[in-house]
Amino acid sequence: MARYPDPTFPLIAYRRGAAGQPVPVLRGTGLRVQAVILATTRWGMTPAQVADEYGINEAQVREALAFYHAHRQEIDANLVAEQALEAGHGQT
Repeated sequence: MARYPDPTFPLIAYRRGAAGQPVPVLRGTGLRVQAVILATTRWGMTPAQVADEYGINEAQVREALAFYHAHRQEIDANLVAEQALEAGHGQT
C-alpha cells in the first residue's frame, strides 16, 4: 500500500475519489495523475502538449510521470476500477 502522501513526490497529493478511495492528484490543481498518464500513453501527447492542454507546467507533468513509474500498480488498479465502473454505468 502506498504511503499518503509519498514524500518523494512533493507535487503529488491525495484526495478522495468518487468511490471514496484516495486518488493521487497534482497538488493545487485537482488534476488526477491518471489523466496525465492517459494523455501520454493512450493519446500520445508529449509532456509539453499535456502541460498546455491542462494549464500546468512541464515539471508537474514530469512529476506525475515519475510518480506513475514509482506507483504503477496503484495507478493501473485505479484505471481498471474506473473502467469497470464506467462499463457498469453503460448497462441498464
